[in-house]
Amino acid sequence: MTEIKLYNTLTKTKEVFTPLDIDNVRMYVCGPTVYDRAHIGNARPVVVFDVLFRLLRHVYGEDHVTYARNFTDVDDKINAKAEQTGRSIRDITDETIGWFLEDMGALGALEPDLAPRATEYIPEMIAMIEELIEKGFAYPAEGHVLFRVKEYQNYGKLSRRSLDDMIAGARVEVAPYKENPMDFVLWKPSSGDQPGWESPWGYGRPGWHIECSAMSHKLFGEKFDIHGGGLDLQFPHHENEIAQSCACYGEDTFAQVWMHNEMLQVEGKKMSKSLGNFFSVRELLDQGYPGEVIRFVFLSTHYSKPMDWTEKKAKEAEATLRKWHKATTDIAIGIPSVGVINALADDLNTHGAITVCQKLYSKRDFASLKASAQMLGILGADQGDWAKSADDRGIINDDIREIITNAVFKRHNAKLQKDFATSDSIRDLLTDAGVILHDQKDKPAQWEIPDDVDVSKLEALK
Repeated sequence: MTEIKLYNTLTKTKEVFTPLDIDNVRMYVCGPTVYDRAHIGNARPVVVFDVLFRLLRHVYGEDHVTYARNFTDVDDKINAKAEQTGRSIRDITDETIGWFLEDMGALGALEPDLAPRATEYIPEMIAMIEELIEKGFAYPAEGHVLFRVKEYQNYGKLSRRSLDDMIAGARVEVAPYKENPMDFVLWKPSSGDQPGWESPWGYGRPGWHIECSAMSHKLFGEKFDIHGGGLDLQFPHHENEIAQSCACYGEDTFAQVWMHNEMLQVEGKKMSKSLGNFFSVRELLDQGYPGEVIRFVFLSTHYSKPMDWTEKKAKEAEATLRKWHKATTDIAIGIPSVGVINALADDLNTHGAITVCQKLYSKRDFASLKASAQMLGILGADQGDWAKSADDRGIINDDIREIITNAVFKRHNAKLQKDFATSDSIRDLLTDAGVILHDQKDKPAQWEIPDDVDVSKLEALK
């Protein structure tokens, strides 16, 4: 059996992965708060842990791996959107979950086995909070319930920060009902127009951190194999999850391996709305980037390193995938390369796996390339339409060719009449659609239609 090694954020070492139960490997990944479209930074953990899911299923068998990824569908951002739009919270969250699954599916991500919604586990959250109060780790105050951070001696073991450092550097809510500034909310009161549930502490709703602790316990029990998410969740969210769960059920509980992917940049800069480089996955898809290309760019960088989305990388990924699709279209699938499996087993070295795939292409081992690439979630049977030639896609017909021919002749006549404004306008329309022009002296330009031509932009030439 393939030996998998994973970097454990909790121990700060790369360790041999040993499942608690080889017949029941369990992985929990923190999912989105569903109030808007997922941005490309949200997509990185989806792609990273999708590859790990595929690897675990390859090694242990599909029936022996369970992957859970939650939806946070109760949150102040959702409440604010409901107030702004006048729509119901359920309507907003249902729509956003649908968007998320559609967009992540476009990136080739398999759907997890379990997709719990926070609002479906309120009784479990209330029961866990009651137990924490009974054990002295939590206390009610003015309709809130808060976790007593100082009571949990190992607080900070994931992020390796002392409590004093966290107090000095954290943006904590100053509230008179807190015993300590670092105490965090397990339950908070709801007004009449906010979502809420009856509880021993009054009508209210859960704090963010308690959700994943309660859901993972209900789904996987007190201890499971892997907990994942973005690095931005390490503190305070995952730190607080550990504190809650271990305080409630015992120190040797909860996840045995913690994994965190690094953040994403755009053209070397932190993604930010103020910089105009903040993109949703849907925006990239609508701009014409195939989901497979986006996924390839993500996988080209190891998950533990910052990933820089650039136009250059996207173009290179597109060119590579076009070659791979063309080479494997009519090839029967083989078996994944040992080199690819070993690269993935070495802490998800997706960059190394892609390098092996490139060598398989060079050696013309297309059957193995096809199987190996599918381990990465690319070259799937339903992924190659975008990479087909324009003719194969059936988008080039006699009408399209006539439009281009007429436009080229009209441009040539405009040049002869020194009407360079018209000539340049036609040239720009053709090249913007992707048509490649080869100008000739005293003759109409020769032209060719690339595979990525945008036929819709040729309509303006009719």
